[in-house]
Amino acid sequence: MTDLQGRKDELATNLARVEERIAAACAAAGRKREDVTLIVVTKTYPASDVRILSGLGVRHVAENRDQDAAPKAAACADLPLTWHFVGQLQTNKVRSVVDYADLVQSVDRAKLVTALSREAVRAERELGCLIQVALDADVAAGDGRGERGGVAPGGVAELAARVAQAPGLRLDGLMTVAPLTGAYAGRQQAAFEHLMDLSTALRAAHPAANMVSAGMSSDLEQAVAAGATHVRVGTAVLGVRPRLG
Repeated sequence: MTDLQGRKDELATNLARVEERIAAACAAAGRKREDVTLIVVTKTYPASDVRILSGLGVRHVAENRDQDAAPKAAACADLPLTWHFVGQLQTNKVRSVVDYADLVQSVDRAKLVTALSREAVRAERELGCLIQVALDADVAAGDGRGERGGVAPGGVAELAARVAQAPGLRLDGLMTVAPLTGAYAGRQQAAFEHLMDLSTALRAAHPAANMVSAGMSSDLEQAVAAGATHVRVGTAVLGVRPRLG
């Protein structure tokens, strides 16, 4: 029990620091704190941590590997959590992901839209979808996608239209990861501002798709300043620990 209490204290302290950062970033940007939702990225951490976080008031958690996420989500099925899938998603994992994820933030190709739609209909669920935008796609190898997945900015409108028309899917908005290469490398604020411009264009065609997921432990302030509605924070909450499991 001592170890569990110690972990709870550690997570509570880290969570409070992140909350302070988000609140300060909102104040600096002239935004309300409630306009920004914290998603805690719990990848590589055990279900016990997810349970502690839920007890501390966290309501949104994210995973990036189905083989880790599926058993964790099952173990935490009694908790009032919204599960986000944020990793690159192969079509052979879609059936499993659709069974627990409330939102998939990494939609980046037509084939994935088709697979997600089919499985959402099978599961009789409505699945929220974000188009992952690759702001480094102009330097990616040939296929118009980024190093860490995502569709090039020029492909957003077409892919969004596919999601909006697909049975079982709901187009919620856009997601990006600050690129490590290309024109936006080291320019997180500019990258996130570009994403906001793309969001404005998307909302002209799909007014309800107003979610903008951007910013992580190292750059959440820049994301909030740009206008992100959701930030995805892992290390700053959970710390750097050896992988469990």
